[in-house]
Amino acid sequence: MIFDKNTRIVEFIKRPNRFQGYVVVDGKEELVHVPNTGRCKEILIPGCKALIREENGAHRKTRFSLIGAYKDDTLVNIDSQIPNKVVEEALINKKIKGLENYTKIYREKTFGNSRFDFKLEDSLNNQYYLEVKGVTLEENGFCRFPDAPTERGTKHLLELIEVKNNNIGAGVIFLIQLEGVKSFSPNDDTDPKFANALKKAKSKGVDIFVYECTVSETHIELSKPVELKL
Repeated sequence: MIFDKNTRIVEFIKRPNRFQGYVVVDGKEELVHVPNTGRCKEILIPGCKALIREENGAHRKTRFSLIGAYKDDTLVNIDSQIPNKVVEEALINKKIKGLENYTKIYREKTFGNSRFDFKLEDSLNNQYYLEVKGVTLEENGFCRFPDAPTERGTKHLLELIEVKNNNIGAGVIFLIQLEGVKSFSPNDDTDPKFANALKKAKSKGVDIFVYECTVSETHIELSKPVELKL
């Protein structure tokens, strides 16, 4: 997907809380919105090159959102609203192996008491529920999720098992928001409950997809599958 708003590279200064950051814009320090609740400590390092997006909302308190940053020479997209949009585009273009036959795509649909990012249907009305997780934590080409404990994430995995138990298709896709990835694993050290839930989900037949993206200062797109190591 191509960003429909102007972007620019600036210097990152600090992040006082989850939703606020300070950068240098035209020589002046400016407050920006950070659309990511994760820690991103290994990415948002004072002095790094950050990618900001111009915003036009009438009721916004900031002119820009901080949507990415360079980690050495690699641009990492950290906008938590991006993964679902990228996955939807990939589903429409049939780029996710195993999900090509699903032609109807619905956002934010419920199963029982659970709400999932996507509900898919094929021409025979077979249903499939898909949850999306954006990944930004990387070290030497090896990526992990989550970068902070996530009870919500664990809950989603257990609920996908329930979907599968009802003979309905279920899967989770980890969208890695950077390029040049070697493999992906759950972050056992940070959240062992999530890691155990992911292993259980796989053993129960829940599909686990892992893809990296091509990322630039003006676009992001799902590109190729990444090896899963459990």
